[in-house]
Amino acid sequence: MDIKHIIPFLVMPLLLLAVETGSILISLPVQAAGITAFEDPESLTNPFIFIVILLIFTAFLLLLIKFNLKKLIAVIIGISIFLTFAYIFAALVAAVMGESDLTLVIIILLSVLATVLLYKYPEWYVIDCLGILIAAGVASIFGVSLDILPVIILLILLAVYDAISVYKTKHMITLAEGVIDLKTPILFVVPKRRDYSFIRDGIGKLKDGGERAAFIIGMGDLIMPSILVVSANVFLKGWRFFGVINIPALGAMIGSLAGLSVLLYFVSSGKPQAGLPPLNGGTILGFIAGWAVMMSIG
Repeated sequence: MDIKHIIPFLVMPLLLLAVETGSILISLPVQAAGITAFEDPESLTNPFIFIVILLIFTAFLLLLIKFNLKKLIAVIIGISIFLTFAYIFAALVAAVMGESDLTLVIIILLSVLATVLLYKYPEWYVIDCLGILIAAGVASIFGVSLDILPVIILLILLAVYDAISVYKTKHMITLAEGVIDLKTPILFVVPKRRDYSFIRDGIGKLKDGGERAAFIIGMGDLIMPSILVVSANVFLKGWRFFGVINIPALGAMIGSLAGLSVLLYFVSSGKPQAGLPPLNGGTILGFIAGWAVMMSIG
């Protein structure tokens, strides 16, 4: 394998590390701002509520694709992206400026500018940079909202659902293709060649070799492992490296990278793969190993 093919496989772990690191850092202002997805982080019903909402939203998007209402999908996703930016900037700006009318104006302005940039200039590096912020922000919000056991249940349920939807029903492939056709910026793009442009090329096959122009990985594949990283760091007390991250959270990060390595091995075949089974599985195992180490050293 030459360097052209190796670089994307080095970039994807860096993207995962960036999301996980960012989610830990953003979790501090998110907590301070009181932004949560669930009122009771210990409730075991939370993962099932999450899954039900996911199923309803997925079914709705598939229905829109079936009736060729892709422009409506773009609008819905655009509104969702704007609201996500609003929550993230609300935590970050409030941490610096406190709460005021000026803070609200800045939050709205930054959210609008970030959303417009994604849609008006969706080049791969713009998508990836702002995607890291989106993924880290979403992971931090859910990570501070869910205790460790509900998160583990959620990751297991999502891994099973992802496997079924990719390998059995294949509806996730249909959904992904619909989103890619719209060039909607809710994925990470890793080019395979230096002159690649997501605006111009998408990820379609190249004319000269029939090879995909870029690798893609869904935001959810990087968000879900990061939720456990944040949850472990928030809800487990004890010694922390550099005063920032504890051993179970670090173990979850290492496990997620191991899971990503397994995923990339199968991705190299060129066929669509369910990302969450290896990613979530590796993250959970890494967390358990880190928790065992923490308990052993007291």
